[in-house]
Parts: sequence; structure tokens; C-alpha cells
Amino acid sequence: MQLAGVSCLKPPGCGIIHHYVGSWARSQGRQIYEHEVIAVSLVSKEDQLPEELEQVSQEDQELDEELAALYEESMNDLDEGAVVKGKILSVSKGEVVVDVGYKSEGVIPLHEFNNAPVAVGDEIDVLVEVCEDEDGMVVLSRQKAERTLGWERFISNYEEGELIQGRVTRKVKGGLMVDIGIEAFLPASLTSTKGYPDLNRMVSQTYKFKIIKVNRSRKNVVLSRREVLMAEREEARGKLLVDLEVGQIREGVVKNITDFGAFIDLGGGVDGLLHITDMGWGRLNHPSEVVSVGDSINVKILDFDQENMKISLGLKQTIPSPWENVETKYNVGDQVAGKVVNLMPYGAFVELEKGIEGLVHVSELSWTRRVEHPNQVLTVGDQITVVVLNVDQDKQKVALGYKQTQANPWAAAQAAYPVGSKVKGKVRHFVEYGAFVELDDDLEGLIHISDMSWTRKVNHPAEILKKGQEVDVVILTVDADQQKIGLGLKQLITDPWSRILEEYPIGKEVDGHITKITNFGLFVELEQDVEGLVHVSELPEKPQGSLEDVFKDHVGKEVRVRVIKVDNDKRQVGLSMMDLDQPHDFKAIIAASAAAALEKAQEGSDEPDSVEAVDGGDSDGDSQAKAQEEPKASTETEPDKTKE
Repeated sequence: MQLAGVSCLKPPGCGIIHHYVGSWARSQGRQIYEHEVIAVSLVSKEDQLPEELEQVSQEDQELDEELAALYEESMNDLDEGAVVKGKILSVSKGEVVVDVGYKSEGVIPLHEFNNAPVAVGDEIDVLVEVCEDEDGMVVLSRQKAERTLGWERFISNYEEGELIQGRVTRKVKGGLMVDIGIEAFLPASLTSTKGYPDLNRMVSQTYKFKIIKVNRSRKNVVLSRREVLMAEREEARGKLLVDLEVGQIREGVVKNITDFGAFIDLGGGVDGLLHITDMGWGRLNHPSEVVSVGDSINVKILDFDQENMKISLGLKQTIPSPWENVETKYNVGDQVAGKVVNLMPYGAFVELEKGIEGLVHVSELSWTRRVEHPNQVLTVGDQITVVVLNVDQDKQKVALGYKQTQANPWAAAQAAYPVGSKVKGKVRHFVEYGAFVELDDDLEGLIHISDMSWTRKVNHPAEILKKGQEVDVVILTVDADQQKIGLGLKQLITDPWSRILEEYPIGKEVDGHITKITNFGLFVELEQDVEGLVHVSELPEKPQGSLEDVFKDHVGKEVRVRVIKVDNDKRQVGLSMMDLDQPHDFKAIIAASAAAALEKAQEGSDEPDSVEAVDGGDSDGDSQAKAQEEPKASTETEPDKTKE
């Protein structure tokens, strides 16, 4: 082969030699001008050179031979796919020219440097993709060279299961790409210990990862961030559990809020419960009034159950208690202002200051009114003045009084209502043992059922009185200390028993009306408010069933009775209906009731016999009729036997 150089002549397929000539010329210190075009061509020794080429100097011929040798040598040393060292010759707007040795140059797009600083003279690694393209250029790649070298370094230094640090470069479908010297894949499911975080926030961040899979044939690596986080959490958890002690003050982060409190992350995956009652010294309706998710707070370890991994925390315990020295701040008898914060059936809670509440018991709300519930007097949010009745610093309780801020009408009750005086009042409500009557000035007195009638046995006040009824009563007792007034209704009239003793001597026969039936006898009204008892043993006949069943239709009917006993001490009159002509045939009434009861009982006991008779073909029913008649005959003879 022979080299030949001519001006303005560039045989096809020789572009790379053109570049080698330029490189060689620069290395020799020769200046190449823009108007010169150097072209070389490989020609066979057998080719006949044109006449104008015979004038080539011996020096140019030696140059051609040297260039040809360099070309041959460089082509032998540049292998496609090989990573070689290169030197940056120039940097333009969009490309970088790199000399890879042996007078070989290639162009690399500037974007392959990923915004890294590029300067002329820098030595870099490049991968030879093509030794000569159709334009006669060497095709180089910076990125492929980095990937190849990075993979070799990674394989030689790391294995599956080891930790490695990397930088998240971008988000892709299903996860993230991480730069660890090579590009590795981080699945979204392995980015966190719980749930899926915001992947966009992880881009450009540097983390530690665990290598969980290496595919050598495909040259890809799968990473896990979750494995690292779990290991770090387990390590922190173990260390925390060793150091954790009751009474310590620890920093934590509010993880979750519920109606009953908040869960605090103490680190290492260890959570504790901050109950709502331990959030503040004052009253709270919801934990969100004190903390929010994500808040960093200091809490005190109140209890630690390591076996069940339960930790109780306190927030209010990290600040001084307002109950300290409360006995010196609130003295018994002091009048203080407060706000009603809660109403319960037994009283009202009043906030005296933040963290200190006192209770106004329902009995301390009014001097005179019978308060069933505090909402009859107070409303939540009311600003009121109360009197301190008692302070217990150890139990953190303050007893308050509301009525003590008002004049006590009981102090003048004895003077206003002397015993024996007659006053008017209104029936307010009943209890089993009496009726409460409202007097003037909202004072109430009690009429006991024993003070409602001289003669009647009153079982319930509703038998005598009605709610809302205005009545005249007599003051029987006044106890200002116990706040009680005893009233009497029967005391309005003279005790009739002295007259009753005279008018109803033993043996006297009188007419009366049945007013009440009990299981032991009949009550008979002799005159208004005068009753006597006919005991069951003093009836004309002994009833077989209950008195209520026998006489239920005879209340209010007239009867003839004889006085057989008058007890002045017990104020009782005993009566008898025996051996007296009655306006009604009570013997027959009692007998009929007994017969009906016996017949009903017999029907129940004879029912199987009746079925047997039908089964036996007794069509005339004589046996059944006879069975029904026999008890009736027996009952009819019973009174005679009893009488005898």
C-alpha cells in the first residue's frame, strides 16, 4: 500500500485517515489552514499514478507511510465494546470531542455527562461502540462506559444481603431508580415499613439500601429500603427497651389520636398511650385540644409492662400540679368565682382555675327547693360565685356551696312559722310516706301519712290529696338545723276518738258501707272518716277463696255490723257481721263463690275422665253430669255443718 496526498481531493471511505493526518500534524507542530484540504488515499503499488503526483517529495512520501502505519496500529488496538481512557480535546454546545489514543477521536453528546463539569484536558473513561461509522468516525459512549465499569466494581465489592448507599435518581413505573455506581431498581412496596410513602419526595435523596437480588446475566440489581428501616427500628427498639424506666422524661411524636387519648411513638417502633386524663390538669373534651398528629412532645413514663409491651405516658406530669398548696389558696368560707363546666345528677362541677375544679353537690344548690338535677338551677358556662366548704389536697377535691351565697330562709323559719300556727300551702309532690307542701318563701314542709287522718288508715297520700291542691295545714315542728318542717292535716279538726268511744259502745249494731277489701277482712265506713274492720273470722260464712274474689263487686254496698272492740290507744274499731240480718244475703254470696271455685277445680280434675267416657262410647253423658252434681250437693250441706 502507498499513501498519496493531493489538494482538493478526498477519495471516498478515507475520512478517518483525514482525522489522523490532522492529529499527526498537530503533534508535529505543523499548522493546518482552513483553505487546505488534506486527503489521503490508499492505492495499490500496481496502480499507475498520474503524472502530477510524481512530483511528491520524499518527505511527503515518508509522512504518508507513517500515517498508514499509525492507522493500521490504531485499528488493531481499538476493540468495539472495550472501555478505554480518553482525553477531552474540545467542548462545544452539544458535544464533546475525545481523543482515545492512537490518534483516534470520537464525539460524545454532552447530555451523557449528566450535568457533570467537563473541561478540556480531563481524562475520562469511554466505551468504543463502533470503530468507524459511515462517516469514518469512532463512536464513543460515556454513559455505557460508566455502567460497564460500575457493574464490574459492584460485582467485585458487593453481594446479595449487603448494605449499600445510593441516591434516588428518578421515579419509574412500580418504583424508583437508584444510583449506586450503577442504576438499581427500588420497588415501591419496599420503600417503607408501612404503606406507600410519597415517592416523589424521595427523588434526589440519599439513603441506605439492602441488596436483595442481583441478576448477573441481565446486569440488574433490586434494592430494599424497608429491610434497612426494619433493622434500624429493631436495633433502636432493643436499646430503648433496655433504657426505658418508669419516671423518665422521653421525647416522642404523636402518631395517632383517638377519643380516649393519643399514641406516642417513642422511637424504634415503640408506642405508648397518653390517656386523655393524663394530658392536662384541667378538663378536656377531646385529645385534639392539646396535641396534633406529628407533634413532638416530652412525656413521662408512668407505667411500663415489658411482658405485654404496654407503656402508659403522662403529659401533665411534666409540669407542676396546680393542686400544690391549694389549701393555702382556697380557705374554707372564702367566696370565689368560677365557671360551670359540667353537670351531673349528683351536682355541678365548677372550674376555679385551670386544672382545679370543685363540686357543688345537688343538696348545696338551694336552701328551700328540692333540686332533682343541677340543670334546674345552673347551666354549663354560667359564671357563678360559690363558697369553699372543704378542701382535700391529697384527694384533689374541693367541696363548694352555691346556696351559701344567698340568705338562708331557714334562719328565720322558727319565727315565721311558730308551732301550732295554721298556714296555707300547695301540694308539690308525693312520696310513699307523705306529701311535700310548699309554703311561703319557697320553704317546704312534710305532711306524714300518719298526720292526714285521725281515723282512716292512709296507705298513700294520693288517697287524701292531689298534686297542686291548695290546703290548710298546721305547723307541727320546725327544725332549722335539719331544714325540716313537720305539717299536720288532721290537726285542723278535733280528735274524734273521745266521741267515738261514747257513740260506739261494744255491742252496738250500726249500718255502714264496705270501703276496702284486704286479704284479712273488710273495712266498713261507719261515718265520715270513721272506719272499722270486719275480720275474716267475723264474716257470716268462712270464704273458700280470697276475699277480693268474693266481695270485689260489693265495694260501696251497705252492711249491718256489730261493734265488738274499740282500742283507744291503737285507734281501731273491731266489727262483726255474724248473726245479723243483712241487707244482702252474704251467706249465699260466699257459698256461691265457694261452689264456683270448687266447680272450676273439679272441671280441671275431671277432664281426663270426660275424655275416657267419650272414648268408651258413653253417649248419654250420665257419668259426666253426675260428676258435676255431686260437688254442688256437698257444698250446699257445708253451711249447716259449719253452723252446727
